[in-house]
Amino acid sequence: MTSPLFRPFACKSLSLANRLVMAPMTRSKSPESVPGPDVAAYYRRRAEGGVGLIVTEGTTVDRPAATNDANVPNFHAPESLAGWRRVVEEVHVAGGRIAPQLWHQGMMRKPGTGPNPEAPSDGPSGLAASGKQVGEPMSEADIADTIDAFAKAAGAAQEIGFDAVEIHGAHGYLIDQFFWEGANQRDDSWGGDFVRRTRFAAEIVKAIRARVGETYPIILRFSQWKQQDFTARLAQTPDELARFLEPLAAAGTDIFHCSTRRFWEPEFEGSSLNLAGWTKKLTGKPTITVGSVGLKGADFVQTFRTRETSDVGELGELEARLERDEFDLVAVGRALLADAHWAAKVREGRFTELAPFSASSLATLA
Repeated sequence: MTSPLFRPFACKSLSLANRLVMAPMTRSKSPESVPGPDVAAYYRRRAEGGVGLIVTEGTTVDRPAATNDANVPNFHAPESLAGWRRVVEEVHVAGGRIAPQLWHQGMMRKPGTGPNPEAPSDGPSGLAASGKQVGEPMSEADIADTIDAFAKAAGAAQEIGFDAVEIHGAHGYLIDQFFWEGANQRDDSWGGDFVRRTRFAAEIVKAIRARVGETYPIILRFSQWKQQDFTARLAQTPDELARFLEPLAAAGTDIFHCSTRRFWEPEFEGSSLNLAGWTKKLTGKPTITVGSVGLKGADFVQTFRTRETSDVGELGELEARLERDEFDLVAVGRALLADAHWAAKVREGRFTELAPFSASSLATLA
């Protein structure tokens, strides 16, 4: 019997051989923000290893303060786009599908860092993670320019040959800062209650949809938790989550990438559904689940901060949830860093050959 992980999936123009997604993971291996041949080979290996869809590491849009790291790739400079074109070609030669993750760090970027240290950091209210006022709120012009930057990047992705595009709206970065009351204390049309705070993301989705047309898939990643506060929640109940998601779905989001630290944890009391399960139930849209897939022990946040090793975990509960159609796709992160052929080994039942994740996986683009 075929595992549900290896059934095909389709959404608009995107057709995948299976339900496995390479999760976006920052690598900081692109000097001067340009992805080189080693980056292309790194992604090609995952395609050769049997992953259905690759979502790239976060790649920044055309705003001066979008990143704190000149080794993070961007998605606007001509030389960077040429590098990304090479990535797409390599992945496609290997039979894979790929989407860039479009990213802006917002106030998570410390002022004075990154390729443009003189630029002030962008944020809805100019608040640091501590809540301290460290900058000016984004102006209407700043917001309009940022929305346009996301749309231009998505248009470039389509032109280069990417199969879809993902918007990073999670983990306390810029878009999530607009979502979150702890970072967005505006009293204009870009702030207010948790539904009004979706406007920035919704306008980005609308601008991308206008740029790429109706058949090009748009993925939106969101999370309840923030790097600034693991206990933060955008929605306290299923009803609140439904109200939060409705404007984002209506704007043109095709797939929701629902980021959790552990996929098996229920999102609300009284149900075993996780965030991806509730999101699919409430919107009817396909969803991606993620969070310590294929591993046990420390979650990915702890692993990246403490460099702990995570042992190989079981997949039975994941497959059972997928069989019940609680979600549609499964994003795998650290397990794919440890082993580029993780997907093929799982498909072939070669579980004893799977490697645990260790900090050494972060050192190179293996």
